[in-house]
Amino acid sequence: MSRSFGVDLRGIIELLSQHLYSSPRVYIRELLQNAMDAITARAGVQAGGPAWIAIEPAERTGDGTLRISDSGVGLTEDEVHTLLSTLGRTSKRDELGFARQDFLGQFGVGLLSCFLVADEIRLVSRSAKGGPAVRWTADASGTYEVVADESARLEVGTTVTLVPRKDAEHWLQHDMVAALAREFGELLPVDVRIGDSLLTQPALPWERGADFTERMTAYCERTFGFRPFEILPLDIPAAGLTGAAFVMPDAAHPGARQAHRIYLKRMLVGDSVEGLLPDWAYFVRCAVNSSALRPTASRESLYQDETLLAIRDELGTVLKDWLVRLGATEPDRAAALLAKHQLGMKSVALVDDELLRLVEHWLPFETTDGNVTLRQFRRRYNTILFTSDVDEFRQLAPVAQAQGLGLLNAGYAYDTELMRRLTEIDGSAATRRVVPSELLATMDRPDPMVETELRGSLKLAQEVLDRHDCEAVPREFDPVSLPALLITDADRERQRDTAEIGSESDPLWAELLGQLAEPTSSASQQLVLNTRNPLVQRLSELADKTLAELTVESLYVHALLQSRRPMRPKDTAALNRSFLDLLDRAVRR
Repeated sequence: MSRSFGVDLRGIIELLSQHLYSSPRVYIRELLQNAMDAITARAGVQAGGPAWIAIEPAERTGDGTLRISDSGVGLTEDEVHTLLSTLGRTSKRDELGFARQDFLGQFGVGLLSCFLVADEIRLVSRSAKGGPAVRWTADASGTYEVVADESARLEVGTTVTLVPRKDAEHWLQHDMVAALAREFGELLPVDVRIGDSLLTQPALPWERGADFTERMTAYCERTFGFRPFEILPLDIPAAGLTGAAFVMPDAAHPGARQAHRIYLKRMLVGDSVEGLLPDWAYFVRCAVNSSALRPTASRESLYQDETLLAIRDELGTVLKDWLVRLGATEPDRAAALLAKHQLGMKSVALVDDELLRLVEHWLPFETTDGNVTLRQFRRRYNTILFTSDVDEFRQLAPVAQAQGLGLLNAGYAYDTELMRRLTEIDGSAATRRVVPSELLATMDRPDPMVETELRGSLKLAQEVLDRHDCEAVPREFDPVSLPALLITDADRERQRDTAEIGSESDPLWAELLGQLAEPTSSASQQLVLNTRNPLVQRLSELADKTLAELTVESLYVHALLQSRRPMRPKDTAALNRSFLDLLDRAVRR
Protein backbone atom coordinates (compact mmCIF):
# COMPACT_ATOMS: atom_id res chain seq x y z
CA MET A 1 0.00 0.00 0.00
CA SER A 2 1.36 3.46 -0.96
CA ARG A 3 1.68 6.02 1.80
CA SER A 4 2.68 9.69 1.93
CA PHE A 5 5.60 11.20 3.78
CA GLY A 6 4.76 13.25 6.87
CA VAL A 7 5.93 16.43 5.12
CA ASP A 8 5.71 18.13 1.73
CA LEU A 9 8.51 16.11 0.10
CA ARG A 10 8.82 18.37 -2.94
CA GLY A 11 9.26 21.33 -0.62
CA ILE A 12 11.89 19.42 1.37
CA ILE A 13 13.78 18.53 -1.82
CA GLU A 14 13.74 22.19 -2.90
CA LEU A 15 14.97 23.21 0.54
CA LEU A 16 17.81 20.68 0.39
CA SER A 17 18.91 21.68 -3.10
CA GLN A 18 18.66 25.45 -2.75
CA HIS A 19 19.45 26.16 0.89
CA LEU A 20 21.07 23.22 2.69
CA TYR A 21 23.44 21.42 0.34
CA SER A 22 25.92 23.27 -1.86
CA SER A 23 25.74 20.67 -4.64
CA PRO A 24 23.98 17.40 -5.58
CA ARG A 25 27.40 15.74 -5.19
CA VAL A 26 26.71 15.28 -1.47
CA TYR A 27 24.29 12.42 -2.18
CA ILE A 28 27.26 10.03 -2.27
CA ARG A 29 28.47 11.27 1.09
CA GLU A 30 25.02 10.75 2.62
CA LEU A 31 24.84 7.19 1.27
CA LEU A 32 28.30 6.43 2.64
CA GLN A 33 27.39 7.95 6.01
CA ASN A 34 24.25 5.85 6.30
CA ALA A 35 26.21 2.72 5.36
CA MET A 36 28.93 3.51 7.94
CA ASP A 37 26.33 4.09 10.66
CA ALA A 38 24.75 0.75 9.87
CA ILE A 39 28.14 -1.02 10.03
CA THR A 40 28.91 0.73 13.34
CA ALA A 41 25.54 -0.36 14.73
CA ARG A 42 26.17 -3.97 13.70
CA ALA A 43 29.54 -3.98 15.43
CA GLY A 44 27.72 -3.01 18.62
CA VAL A 45 25.51 -6.11 18.53
CA GLN A 46 27.78 -8.54 16.65
CA ALA A 47 31.50 -8.16 17.26
CA GLY A 48 33.75 -9.20 14.40
CA GLY A 49 31.03 -8.92 11.79
CA PRO A 50 31.80 -8.03 8.15
CA ALA A 51 32.51 -4.38 7.34
CA TRP A 52 32.29 -3.41 3.67
CA ILE A 53 30.51 -1.05 1.29
CA ALA A 54 30.08 -1.94 -2.40
CA ILE A 55 29.15 0.60 -5.07
CA GLU A 56 27.83 -0.33 -8.51
CA PRO A 57 27.55 2.64 -10.88
CA ALA A 58 25.20 2.85 -13.85
CA GLU A 59 27.62 1.15 -16.27
CA ARG A 60 27.86 -1.89 -13.99
CA THR A 61 24.15 -2.30 -13.17
CA GLY A 62 23.30 -2.06 -16.87
CA ASP A 63 19.94 -0.33 -16.35
CA GLY A 64 21.17 3.21 -15.63
CA THR A 65 20.66 2.90 -11.87
CA LEU A 66 23.21 3.18 -9.07
CA ARG A 67 23.40 0.58 -6.29
CA ILE A 68 25.25 0.86 -2.99
CA SER A 69 25.26 -2.08 -0.58
CA ASP A 70 26.63 -2.46 2.93
CA SER A 71 27.11 -5.17 5.54
CA GLY A 72 25.50 -3.09 8.28
CA VAL A 73 22.94 -3.93 10.89
CA GLY A 74 19.99 -3.65 8.54
CA LEU A 75 16.46 -2.45 9.35
CA THR A 76 13.25 -4.12 10.48
CA GLU A 77 9.92 -3.06 9.01
CA ASP A 78 9.13 -0.90 12.06
CA GLU A 79 12.53 0.78 11.86
CA VAL A 80 11.99 1.52 8.18
CA HIS A 81 8.74 3.34 9.00
CA THR A 82 10.38 5.24 11.85
CA LEU A 83 13.73 6.14 10.31
CA LEU A 84 12.97 6.60 6.63
CA SER A 85 9.38 7.73 6.36
CA THR A 86 8.93 10.43 9.03
CA LEU A 87 11.29 13.37 9.47
CA GLY A 88 12.17 14.82 12.86
CA ARG A 89 11.33 11.80 15.05
CA THR A 90 14.40 12.41 17.18
CA SER A 91 13.21 10.69 20.34
CA LYS A 92 12.26 7.51 18.53
CA ARG A 93 15.60 7.49 16.71
CA ASP A 94 17.36 7.74 20.08
CA GLU A 95 15.38 4.77 21.38
CA LEU A 96 16.50 2.70 18.40
CA GLY A 97 20.15 3.53 19.09
CA PHE A 98 20.91 5.64 16.00
CA ALA A 99 21.78 8.88 17.80
CA ARG A 100 24.93 7.86 19.62
CA GLN A 101 28.14 9.77 19.03
CA ASP A 102 29.55 6.73 17.21
CA PHE A 103 27.37 7.53 14.19
CA LEU A 104 28.26 9.96 11.43
CA GLY A 105 24.76 11.09 10.49
CA GLN A 106 21.13 10.12 10.79
CA PHE A 107 18.87 8.10 8.57
CA GLY A 108 16.02 10.04 6.96
CA VAL A 109 17.11 13.50 5.82
CA GLY A 110 20.45 12.19 4.52
CA LEU A 111 18.75 9.56 2.38
CA LEU A 112 16.30 12.14 1.03
CA SER A 113 19.29 14.04 -0.39
CA CYS A 114 19.36 11.31 -3.05
CA PHE A 115 16.26 12.92 -4.53
CA LEU A 116 18.62 15.68 -5.72
CA VAL A 117 19.70 13.26 -8.46
CA ALA A 118 17.03 10.53 -8.43
CA ASP A 119 13.32 10.24 -9.20
CA GLU A 120 13.00 7.03 -7.22
CA ILE A 121 14.83 5.41 -4.29
CA ARG A 122 14.61 1.69 -3.66
CA LEU A 123 15.89 0.17 -0.44
CA VAL A 124 16.11 -3.48 0.51
CA SER A 125 17.27 -4.35 4.02
CA ARG A 126 17.54 -7.40 6.26
CA SER A 127 18.05 -6.78 9.97
CA ALA A 128 20.59 -8.55 12.18
CA LYS A 129 17.76 -8.79 14.70
CA GLY A 130 16.02 -11.31 12.46
CA GLY A 131 12.75 -11.21 10.57
CA PRO A 132 12.03 -10.94 6.84
CA ALA A 133 13.77 -8.57 4.47
CA VAL A 134 12.01 -5.26 3.89
CA ARG A 135 11.52 -3.36 0.64
CA TRP A 136 11.06 0.42 0.83
CA THR A 137 10.35 2.30 -2.37
CA ALA A 138 9.89 6.08 -2.50
CA ASP A 139 9.43 8.52 -5.37
CA ALA A 140 9.89 12.26 -5.67
CA SER A 141 6.14 12.85 -5.75
CA GLY A 142 6.04 12.22 -2.00
CA THR A 143 4.74 8.65 -1.72
CA TYR A 144 6.45 5.52 -0.45
CA GLU A 145 5.69 1.83 -0.09
CA VAL A 146 6.95 -0.69 2.46
CA VAL A 147 6.56 -4.45 1.99
CA ALA A 148 8.07 -7.49 3.67
CA ASP A 149 9.80 -9.82 1.20
CA GLU A 150 11.44 -12.99 2.54
CA SER A 151 13.25 -13.65 -0.72
CA ALA A 152 14.51 -10.11 -1.29
CA ARG A 153 17.93 -10.43 0.34
CA LEU A 154 19.59 -13.34 2.11
CA GLU A 155 22.46 -11.71 4.02
CA VAL A 156 22.16 -9.04 6.71
CA GLY A 157 22.65 -5.52 5.41
CA THR A 158 21.11 -2.92 3.13
CA THR A 159 21.11 -2.15 -0.60
CA VAL A 160 20.00 1.25 -1.91
CA THR A 161 19.18 1.68 -5.61
CA LEU A 162 18.77 5.11 -7.24
CA VAL A 163 16.76 5.62 -10.44
CA PRO A 164 18.16 8.83 -11.96
CA ARG A 165 16.26 11.90 -13.02
CA LYS A 166 16.39 12.60 -16.74
CA ASP A 167 18.71 15.56 -16.23
CA ALA A 168 20.95 13.85 -13.65
CA GLU A 169 22.17 10.65 -15.30
CA HIS A 170 25.77 11.89 -15.26
CA TRP A 171 25.80 11.92 -11.44
CA LEU A 172 25.41 8.12 -11.47
CA GLN A 173 28.13 7.38 -14.05
CA HIS A 174 31.28 5.48 -13.04
CA ASP A 175 33.85 8.29 -13.27
CA MET A 176 31.71 10.73 -11.30
CA VAL A 177 30.72 8.20 -8.63
CA ALA A 178 34.30 6.94 -8.21
CA ALA A 179 35.67 10.48 -7.84
CA LEU A 180 33.04 11.47 -5.26
CA ALA A 181 33.29 8.22 -3.29
CA ARG A 182 37.08 8.51 -3.14
CA GLU A 183 36.92 12.17 -2.06
CA PHE A 184 34.40 11.67 0.72
CA GLY A 185 35.22 8.15 1.87
CA GLU A 186 38.86 7.36 1.17
CA LEU A 187 39.72 7.45 4.90
CA LEU A 188 36.79 5.35 6.12
CA PRO A 189 37.92 2.39 8.29
CA VAL A 190 36.07 -0.17 6.12
CA ASP A 191 36.56 -1.49 2.59
CA VAL A 192 34.74 0.72 0.09
CA ARG A 193 34.82 -0.78 -3.40
CA ILE A 194 33.52 0.31 -6.75
CA GLY A 195 33.56 -2.77 -8.89
CA ASP A 196 36.91 -4.44 -8.19
CA SER A 197 38.68 -1.23 -7.17
CA LEU A 198 39.35 -0.50 -3.50
CA LEU A 199 38.83 3.22 -2.77
CA THR A 200 39.83 3.37 0.89
CA GLN A 201 43.27 3.40 2.48
CA PRO A 202 44.05 1.73 5.81
CA ALA A 203 45.94 4.60 7.49
CA LEU A 204 45.39 8.31 7.95
CA PRO A 205 47.79 10.35 5.78
CA TRP A 206 49.36 12.11 8.77
CA GLU A 207 50.24 9.05 10.81
CA ARG A 208 53.85 9.38 12.00
CA GLY A 209 56.64 7.47 10.33
CA ALA A 210 60.18 7.82 9.05
CA ASP A 211 58.98 9.54 5.87
CA PHE A 212 56.49 11.85 7.63
CA THR A 213 57.92 15.16 6.39
CA GLU A 214 58.35 14.03 2.82
CA ARG A 215 54.92 12.39 2.73
CA MET A 216 53.10 15.37 4.26
CA THR A 217 54.93 17.85 2.02
CA ALA A 218 53.57 15.98 -0.99
CA TYR A 219 50.13 15.83 0.66
CA CYS A 220 50.12 19.60 1.24
CA GLU A 221 51.17 20.33 -2.34
CA ARG A 222 48.45 18.03 -3.62
CA THR A 223 45.72 19.23 -1.25
CA PHE A 224 46.42 22.93 -0.69
CA GLY A 225 48.65 23.80 -3.63
CA PHE A 226 51.77 25.03 -1.81
CA ARG A 227 55.01 23.65 -0.40
CA PRO A 228 54.82 24.27 3.36
CA PHE A 229 57.26 26.38 5.33
CA GLU A 230 56.71 24.03 8.28
CA ILE A 231 54.61 20.95 9.06
CA LEU A 232 53.26 20.57 12.59
CA PRO A 233 51.74 17.25 13.75
CA LEU A 234 48.47 17.78 15.61
CA ASP A 235 47.20 15.47 18.35
CA ILE A 236 44.49 16.40 20.85
CA PRO A 237 43.36 13.15 22.49
CA ALA A 238 40.58 14.81 24.49
CA ALA A 239 38.90 15.84 21.24
CA GLY A 240 39.81 12.71 19.34
CA LEU A 241 41.67 14.97 16.90
CA THR A 242 44.74 14.13 14.85
CA GLY A 243 46.16 15.78 11.76
CA ALA A 244 48.74 18.23 10.53
CA ALA A 245 49.08 22.00 10.27
CA PHE A 246 50.86 23.49 7.26
CA VAL A 247 52.47 26.94 7.54
CA MET A 248 52.22 28.86 4.28
CA PRO A 249 55.59 29.95 2.85
CA ASP A 250 54.38 33.21 1.30
CA ALA A 251 52.45 36.18 2.60
CA ALA A 252 48.69 35.82 2.77
CA HIS A 253 46.05 38.49 3.28
CA PRO A 254 44.74 38.58 6.88
CA GLY A 255 41.19 38.61 5.53
CA ALA A 256 41.72 35.50 3.44
CA ARG A 257 39.40 32.57 4.09
CA GLN A 258 40.83 29.78 6.21
CA ALA A 259 40.33 26.74 4.01
CA HIS A 260 40.92 23.60 6.09
CA ARG A 261 40.34 19.97 5.16
CA ILE A 262 38.21 18.43 7.90
CA TYR A 263 37.18 14.81 8.47
CA LEU A 264 34.67 13.74 11.09
CA LYS A 265 35.07 10.10 12.09
CA ARG A 266 37.15 9.77 8.91
CA MET A 267 34.36 11.06 6.64
CA LEU A 268 35.20 14.24 4.73
CA VAL A 269 33.23 17.32 5.80
CA GLY A 270 34.89 19.61 3.28
CA ASP A 271 38.19 20.94 1.99
CA SER A 272 37.36 24.62 2.54
CA VAL A 273 36.00 24.56 6.09
CA GLU A 274 36.51 27.70 8.18
CA GLY A 275 36.66 28.36 11.91
CA LEU A 276 39.08 25.63 13.02
CA LEU A 277 41.92 28.04 13.91
CA PRO A 278 41.98 31.48 15.57
CA ASP A 279 41.61 34.38 13.13
CA TRP A 280 45.23 35.42 13.61
CA ALA A 281 46.46 32.09 12.20
CA TYR A 282 45.38 33.02 8.66
CA PHE A 283 48.72 31.80 7.30
CA VAL A 284 48.15 28.17 8.41
CA ARG A 285 46.11 25.43 6.73
CA CYS A 286 45.09 22.21 8.49
CA ALA A 287 44.03 18.70 7.57
CA VAL A 288 42.49 16.93 10.57
CA ASN A 289 40.22 14.11 11.62
CA SER A 290 38.12 14.40 14.77
CA SER A 291 35.53 12.36 16.58
CA ALA A 292 34.28 15.20 18.80
CA LEU A 293 33.45 18.04 16.43
CA ARG A 294 29.87 18.45 15.28
CA PRO A 295 28.81 19.22 11.71
CA THR A 296 26.01 21.60 10.78
CA ALA A 297 22.77 20.29 9.27
CA SER A 298 24.31 20.24 5.79
CA ARG A 299 27.40 18.45 7.19
CA GLU A 300 29.55 20.77 5.07
CA SER A 301 30.80 23.01 7.89
CA LEU A 302 31.34 22.91 11.66
CA TYR A 303 28.86 23.73 14.39
CA GLN A 304 30.06 26.62 16.55
CA ASP A 305 29.87 25.06 20.00
CA GLU A 306 32.07 24.86 23.10
CA THR A 307 33.96 21.87 21.72
CA LEU A 308 35.02 23.78 18.61
CA LEU A 309 36.04 26.79 20.72
CA ALA A 310 38.15 24.58 22.99
CA ILE A 311 39.83 22.88 20.01
CA ARG A 312 40.47 26.27 18.40
CA ASP A 313 42.17 27.53 21.55
CA GLU A 314 44.23 24.34 21.88
CA LEU A 315 45.40 24.53 18.26
CA GLY A 316 46.23 28.22 18.73
CA THR A 317 48.40 27.28 21.71
CA VAL A 318 50.20 24.64 19.63
CA LEU A 319 51.01 27.25 16.96
CA LYS A 320 52.17 29.85 19.49
CA ASP A 321 54.43 27.34 21.27
CA TRP A 322 55.99 26.42 17.93
CA LEU A 323 56.61 30.09 17.09
CA VAL A 324 58.35 30.65 20.42
CA ARG A 325 60.51 27.54 19.93
CA LEU A 326 61.35 28.62 16.39
CA GLY A 327 62.52 32.02 17.61
CA ALA A 328 64.74 30.39 20.22
CA THR A 329 66.24 27.62 18.08
CA GLU A 330 66.14 28.93 14.49
CA PRO A 331 66.26 32.74 14.62
CA ASP A 332 66.89 33.20 10.89
CA ARG A 333 63.83 31.15 9.94
CA ALA A 334 61.78 32.94 12.59
CA ALA A 335 62.75 36.33 11.18
CA ALA A 336 61.89 35.21 7.64
CA LEU A 337 58.51 33.87 8.75
CA LEU A 338 57.64 36.98 10.76
CA ALA A 339 58.57 39.23 7.85
CA LYS A 340 56.13 37.41 5.56
CA HIS A 341 53.29 37.03 8.06
CA GLN A 342 53.82 40.07 10.21
CA LEU A 343 50.19 41.24 10.34
CA GLY A 344 48.98 38.00 11.87
CA MET A 345 51.89 37.92 14.30
CA LYS A 346 51.30 41.53 15.36
CA SER A 347 47.60 40.95 15.89
CA VAL A 348 48.15 38.06 18.31
CA ALA A 349 51.08 39.84 19.99
CA LEU A 350 48.56 42.42 21.21
CA VAL A 351 46.99 39.80 23.49
CA ASP A 352 49.83 37.34 24.03
CA ASP A 353 52.95 38.42 25.91
CA GLU A 354 55.14 35.58 24.62
CA LEU A 355 54.45 36.45 21.01
CA LEU A 356 54.89 40.14 21.82
CA ARG A 357 58.46 39.37 22.91
CA LEU A 358 58.96 37.31 19.77
CA VAL A 359 57.77 40.20 17.60
CA GLU A 360 59.93 42.61 19.61
CA HIS A 361 62.96 40.43 19.08
CA TRP A 362 62.63 39.51 15.40
CA LEU A 363 60.25 41.78 13.49
CA PRO A 364 61.86 44.84 11.81
CA PHE A 365 60.25 48.30 12.04
CA GLU A 366 60.91 51.41 9.98
CA THR A 367 62.96 53.90 12.03
CA THR A 368 65.37 56.78 11.60
CA ASP A 369 68.12 54.17 12.04
CA GLY A 370 66.78 52.07 9.17
CA ASN A 371 64.80 48.86 9.45
CA VAL A 372 65.65 47.47 12.87
CA THR A 373 63.87 45.35 15.47
CA LEU A 374 62.26 46.85 18.55
CA ARG A 375 64.87 45.11 20.69
CA GLN A 376 67.74 46.75 18.77
CA PHE A 377 66.02 50.13 18.78
CA ARG A 378 65.42 50.02 22.53
CA ARG A 379 69.09 49.25 23.15
CA ARG A 380 70.05 52.52 21.44
CA TYR A 381 67.32 54.70 22.93
CA ASN A 382 65.79 54.43 26.38
CA THR A 383 62.36 55.37 25.10
CA ILE A 384 60.81 54.49 21.76
CA LEU A 385 59.60 57.76 20.25
CA PHE A 386 57.06 57.01 17.53
CA THR A 387 54.61 58.65 15.18
CA SER A 388 51.29 57.01 14.38
CA ASP A 389 51.14 58.37 10.83
CA VAL A 390 53.35 57.25 7.93
CA ASP A 391 53.44 60.65 6.22
CA GLU A 392 54.18 62.35 9.52
CA PHE A 393 57.14 60.03 10.08
CA ARG A 394 58.56 60.71 6.63
CA GLN A 395 58.22 64.43 7.21
CA LEU A 396 59.87 64.43 10.64
CA ALA A 397 62.47 61.68 10.18
CA PRO A 398 65.20 63.84 8.53
CA VAL A 399 64.92 66.51 11.23
CA ALA A 400 64.82 64.00 14.09
CA GLN A 401 67.78 62.09 12.67
CA ALA A 402 69.83 65.28 12.26
CA GLN A 403 69.18 66.15 15.89
CA GLY A 404 70.14 62.72 17.18
CA LEU A 405 66.60 61.63 18.03
CA GLY A 406 65.47 58.09 17.32
CA LEU A 407 62.02 58.00 15.74
CA LEU A 408 59.93 54.93 14.84
CA ASN A 409 57.18 54.73 12.24
CA ALA A 410 54.11 53.19 13.91
CA GLY A 411 51.74 54.17 11.13
CA TYR A 412 51.13 50.66 9.81
CA ALA A 413 48.50 48.16 10.97
CA TYR A 414 48.75 47.22 14.68
CA ASP A 415 51.99 49.20 15.24
CA THR A 416 50.52 51.96 17.41
CA GLU A 417 48.60 49.36 19.43
CA LEU A 418 51.85 47.42 19.93
CA MET A 419 53.52 50.56 21.29
CA ARG A 420 50.69 50.99 23.77
CA ARG A 421 50.97 47.33 24.74
CA LEU A 422 54.69 47.72 25.43
CA THR A 423 53.90 50.70 27.65
CA GLU A 424 51.35 48.65 29.60
CA ILE A 425 53.88 45.86 30.20
CA ASP A 426 57.19 47.73 30.57
CA GLY A 427 56.03 51.04 32.05
CA SER A 428 55.28 54.52 30.80
CA ALA A 429 58.91 55.17 29.82
CA ALA A 430 58.97 52.35 27.26
CA THR A 431 57.29 54.22 24.41
CA ARG A 432 55.89 57.67 23.73
CA ARG A 433 54.07 59.13 20.79
CA VAL A 434 55.70 62.22 19.29
CA VAL A 435 53.63 64.98 17.75
CA PRO A 436 55.22 67.38 15.26
CA SER A 437 54.96 70.33 17.62
CA GLU A 438 57.37 68.58 20.03
CA LEU A 439 60.14 68.79 17.46
CA LEU A 440 59.63 72.52 17.34
CA ALA A 441 60.49 72.69 21.04
CA THR A 442 63.81 70.92 20.40
CA MET A 443 64.89 73.45 17.76
CA ASP A 444 67.00 76.48 18.66
CA ARG A 445 65.72 79.99 18.18
CA PRO A 446 67.85 81.96 15.71
CA ASP A 447 70.46 84.43 16.84
CA PRO A 448 68.77 87.76 17.75
CA MET A 449 70.75 89.60 15.09
CA VAL A 450 69.68 87.09 12.42
CA GLU A 451 66.07 87.33 13.58
CA THR A 452 66.25 91.13 13.39
CA GLU A 453 67.55 90.95 9.82
CA LEU A 454 64.74 88.60 8.85
CA ARG A 455 62.00 90.59 10.60
CA GLY A 456 60.78 92.22 7.41
CA SER A 457 60.92 88.96 5.52
CA LEU A 458 58.99 87.17 8.27
CA LYS A 459 56.28 89.84 8.20
CA LEU A 460 55.97 89.40 4.45
CA ALA A 461 56.00 85.64 4.81
CA GLN A 462 53.19 85.80 7.35
CA GLU A 463 51.06 87.87 4.97
CA VAL A 464 51.50 85.17 2.32
CA LEU A 465 50.94 82.26 4.70
CA ASP A 466 47.76 83.76 6.16
CA ARG A 467 46.05 82.69 2.95
CA HIS A 468 46.87 79.09 3.85
CA ASP A 469 45.99 79.23 7.57
CA CYS A 470 49.67 78.87 8.37
CA GLU A 471 52.04 80.59 10.80
CA ALA A 472 55.67 81.45 9.98
CA VAL A 473 58.15 80.38 12.68
CA PRO A 474 61.94 80.98 12.43
CA ARG A 475 64.20 78.27 13.89
CA GLU A 476 67.68 76.84 13.52
CA PHE A 477 67.80 73.10 12.82
CA ASP A 478 69.54 70.39 10.85
CA PRO A 479 69.78 69.35 8.13
CA VAL A 480 70.80 72.75 6.74
CA SER A 481 69.73 71.62 3.27
CA LEU A 482 66.08 71.60 4.36
CA PRO A 483 64.78 75.18 4.01
CA ALA A 484 61.36 74.71 5.66
CA LEU A 485 59.36 72.17 7.60
CA LEU A 486 55.56 72.12 7.75
CA ILE A 487 54.17 71.15 11.14
CA THR A 488 50.48 70.35 11.32
CA ASP A 489 48.20 70.17 14.35
CA ALA A 490 45.88 67.26 13.53
CA ASP A 491 43.02 68.51 15.74
CA ARG A 492 43.13 72.03 14.33
CA GLU A 493 43.43 70.58 10.84
CA ARG A 494 40.18 68.68 11.33
CA GLN A 495 38.48 71.83 12.64
CA ARG A 496 39.70 73.74 9.60
CA ASP A 497 38.39 71.07 7.23
CA THR A 498 35.03 71.10 9.01
CA ALA A 499 34.82 74.86 8.68
CA GLU A 500 35.65 74.76 4.98
CA ILE A 501 33.06 72.04 4.30
CA GLY A 502 30.48 74.06 6.22
CA SER A 503 31.14 77.18 4.18
CA GLU A 504 30.40 75.26 0.99
CA SER A 505 27.32 73.41 2.31
CA ASP A 506 23.64 74.34 2.62
CA PRO A 507 22.71 76.41 5.73
CA LEU A 508 21.25 73.49 7.71
CA TRP A 509 24.30 71.27 7.22
CA ALA A 510 26.63 74.23 7.85
CA GLU A 511 24.86 74.95 11.16
CA LEU A 512 25.24 71.31 12.25
CA LEU A 513 28.94 71.30 11.38
CA GLY A 514 29.36 74.58 13.23
CA GLN A 515 27.97 72.98 16.38
CA LEU A 516 30.32 70.01 16.07
CA ALA A 517 33.46 72.06 15.43
CA GLU A 518 35.27 73.62 18.37
CA PRO A 519 36.53 77.16 17.81
CA THR A 520 40.27 77.57 17.30
CA SER A 521 42.19 80.76 17.74
CA SER A 522 45.49 79.86 16.09
CA ALA A 523 46.67 78.47 12.76
CA SER A 524 46.44 74.75 12.13
CA GLN A 525 49.88 74.72 10.44
CA GLN A 526 53.29 76.14 11.13
CA LEU A 527 55.91 76.68 8.46
CA VAL A 528 59.23 76.42 10.31
CA LEU A 529 61.80 78.40 8.33
CA ASN A 530 65.36 77.13 8.76
CA THR A 531 67.44 80.27 9.33
CA ARG A 532 70.62 78.27 8.65
CA ASN A 533 69.50 77.57 5.11
CA PRO A 534 71.05 79.93 2.49
CA LEU A 535 67.76 80.36 0.61
CA VAL A 536 65.92 81.48 3.76
CA GLN A 537 68.80 83.81 4.65
CA ARG A 538 68.58 85.48 1.25
CA LEU A 539 64.91 86.32 1.77
CA SER A 540 65.94 89.54 3.53
CA GLU A 541 68.00 90.56 0.49
CA LEU A 542 65.10 90.42 -1.95
CA ALA A 543 64.05 93.94 -2.95
CA ASP A 544 61.31 92.71 -5.29
CA LYS A 545 58.27 92.14 -3.09
CA THR A 546 56.49 90.02 -5.70
CA LEU A 547 59.52 87.74 -6.02
CA ALA A 548 59.74 87.46 -2.23
CA GLU A 549 56.06 86.47 -2.04
CA LEU A 550 56.57 83.84 -4.75
CA THR A 551 59.58 82.47 -2.87
CA VAL A 552 57.67 82.15 0.40
CA GLU A 553 54.73 80.51 -1.36
CA SER A 554 57.13 78.09 -3.09
CA LEU A 555 58.69 77.20 0.27
CA TYR A 556 55.23 76.51 1.70
CA VAL A 557 54.17 74.30 -1.22
CA HIS A 558 57.50 72.43 -1.17
CA ALA A 559 57.12 71.74 2.57
CA LEU A 560 53.51 70.64 1.99
CA LEU A 561 54.62 68.19 -0.69
CA GLN A 562 57.37 66.92 1.62
CA SER A 563 54.77 66.24 4.32
CA ARG A 564 52.73 64.16 1.80
CA ARG A 565 49.50 65.62 3.07
CA PRO A 566 46.53 66.11 0.74
CA MET A 567 46.47 69.39 -1.13
CA ARG A 568 43.43 71.64 -1.11
CA PRO A 569 42.37 73.46 -4.30
CA LYS A 570 44.02 76.69 -3.13
CA ASP A 571 47.24 74.76 -2.38
CA THR A 572 47.23 73.35 -5.91
CA ALA A 573 46.61 76.84 -7.26
CA ALA A 574 49.55 78.15 -5.21
CA LEU A 575 51.78 75.38 -6.57
CA ASN A 576 50.92 76.21 -10.16
CA ARG A 577 51.17 79.96 -9.64
CA SER A 578 54.53 79.97 -7.86
CA PHE A 579 56.13 77.45 -10.22
CA LEU A 580 54.95 79.12 -13.44
CA ASP A 581 55.69 82.65 -12.27
CA LEU A 582 59.20 81.74 -11.13
CA LEU A 583 59.76 79.85 -14.39
CA ASP A 584 58.56 82.88 -16.37
CA ARG A 585 60.97 85.14 -14.51
CA ALA A 586 63.85 82.76 -15.14
CA VAL A 587 63.08 82.53 -18.87
CA ARG A 588 62.68 86.31 -19.30
CA ARG A 589 66.15 86.82 -17.89
